[in-house]
Amino acid sequence: MNAGEQLSLWGLIQNASLLVQLVMLLLLLASVISWVMIVQRGLYLSRARRALINFERRFWSGADLNQLFREGNARAERGKTDGVESLFRAGFTEFTRLRQQSQGRSSPEAVMEGTERAMRVAMSREQEKAEMNLPFLASVGSVSPYIGLFGTVWGIMNSFRGLATMHQATIATVAPGISEALVATAMGLFAAIPAVMAYNRYSAKAEWLLSSYETFAEEFSSILHRKVHSA
Repeated sequence: MNAGEQLSLWGLIQNASLLVQLVMLLLLLASVISWVMIVQRGLYLSRARRALINFERRFWSGADLNQLFREGNARAERGKTDGVESLFRAGFTEFTRLRQQSQGRSSPEAVMEGTERAMRVAMSREQEKAEMNLPFLASVGSVSPYIGLFGTVWGIMNSFRGLATMHQATIATVAPGISEALVATAMGLFAAIPAVMAYNRYSAKAEWLLSSYETFAEEFSSILHRKVHSA
């Protein structure tokens, strides 16, 4: 293998020590998994945002709550209900069930307490969905540079150990070993930078989404509170 081939990216990876190659493989796997999660999170959060806007538009247009509930049940049977509509269905289901069971035996406060509890449970599930895979992206973003740096340090140590056996060291003899070690740092940054950017962006989107869910749950509770006290 000539000098040009040795200093090519593939040549540097091939000539790296076994430990450095394992570090590079680990970083490559982390990068691939991160990109899969980045795409999945982007699609999910965009879909959840559109679903929130569309449902709130129907909800505040004065649509009948029973009709919205029936439409939501039909979508749930097809596996197409998610996000804010899950909160609505959970709250309205519990509200209707408690009112039918009470028949005057339970106070309106007890009905509302059960309804709000059901929406809190649904909210917890939606929070898990919105924040899914974000901890992994955060871990990749924070740990990958250090893993790459470990591979670089190990590779440079091997290069200097090799120099000890040589009578005359030149830049040509040092360059391949140091270059292949620096590839590990580059791969660490390649894995970390997209993960950090995606984590920051998706965390902000998830926070906005969950805040909108909480606002809707409070407004919906106010509507049901008036409904149960006017009955």
